[in-house]
Amino acid sequence: MKLVVVTAGLTQPSATRLLADRLAEAVTRQVEAEVRVIELRDLAVDIANNFVTGFPNGRLRAAIEAVTEADGLVAVTPIFSGSYSGLFKSFFDVIDNAALAGKPVLIAATGGTARHSLALEHALRPLFAYLRAVVVPTAVYAAAEDWGGASDAFTDGLGPRIARAADELADLLRHRRPKAETEEIVPFEEQLAALRPLS
Repeated sequence: MKLVVVTAGLTQPSATRLLADRLAEAVTRQVEAEVRVIELRDLAVDIANNFVTGFPNGRLRAAIEAVTEADGLVAVTPIFSGSYSGLFKSFFDVIDNAALAGKPVLIAATGGTARHSLALEHALRPLFAYLRAVVVPTAVYAAAEDWGGASDAFTDGLGPRIARAADELADLLRHRRPKAETEEIVPFEEQLAALRPLS
């Protein structure tokens, strides 16, 4: 099983990447999955060039294929001006709008203050609904105050939200139907020949 994590944090280290790692870790405690992390800041120029040329280069194509072929997706963005980052939106704009249909997705975001938490519901959830993905009910938002002062601790609320969202994604992954095998295409002439009566 393949779990792809898309993170749009711009700094290194970033709270967005930290949240993405926590979510992936919580999911893989419940289902065995190979995890691939895609850092969008490393693809920023490639994404911009794709808009200008209309074609992804090899690195961006590999990232798009990883996302579209994944069994499940964790998508995490920082919140800027009350919505997802432009880099995050641009990446999903270069993916075919039918490629994520039926794919289980866990959405999450980070921001400086809890006031932006509703961006998950008014921006991210509608984006993935448009892409026809199956978004888990629990979205995870982490504000600056959600990170504990201890080396690996969460303050109240974030840990349980991560666990609940991971449970929901893991459940969808466990019950996900295997990808349908492509049907063999029979040329029209052969189909007609098969219909002719035997002499």
